[in-house]
Amino acid sequence: MSSANPPRLRIAGLHSPLAGPFDLSVDAGECVAVTGASGSGKSLFLRMIADLDPNDGKVWLDGRERAAFTAPAWRRQVLYNAAETGWWHDDVAPHFHAAAMDFARTMVPLLGLPPDLLDGPVLRLSTGERQRLALIRALAHAPKVLLADEPTGALDEAATAMVETILRERLATGIAIIMVTHSPEQAARLGHRHFLMRDRHLRPADVAAA
Repeated sequence: MSSANPPRLRIAGLHSPLAGPFDLSVDAGECVAVTGASGSGKSLFLRMIADLDPNDGKVWLDGRERAAFTAPAWRRQVLYNAAETGWWHDDVAPHFHAAAMDFARTMVPLLGLPPDLLDGPVLRLSTGERQRLALIRALAHAPKVLLADEPTGALDEAATAMVETILRERLATGIAIIMVTHSPEQAARLGHRHFLMRDRHLRPADVAAA
């Protein structure tokens, strides 16, 4: 690894009593797909990278160690987008600051959503609508790394294709993505590399399947 051109995200010896250790480097513009059985540790892996769950080891963003960031600053740049993201206001709009709302209004039609959803209550949203709006909310922060946990798990084929198009466009701008998915087909479509989580350890999918 050249110190002048470090990977976008580098993970070394990341572990907890529940999972790991993990070692992985992800370049800008690269998508790493992670599949595996339910309960194998996929979401835990993403949450450890985001420093949302207890962990030890080292993680770097563009060569800068995670310990040099405040927790909020790290989580804005290395952003975990949960499969079921929380909504803490009754209405959708307060979840977006002004600039993010402008971004959201450009994005909703690209994800097959009616613009008036942004001005309505959260309770009227379907599971799939909440999932797509949560992705928009995450991307509005312009993270350098997106930790996407089942980003299309609640979506039909057409909506899934829209989300995948958006993610490819984000990759083209230099974002790095680690994506957890239950779909090997999606892993093949989006992932530049594909890993399998088994027994709380990460293995290249082609080696794990051998």
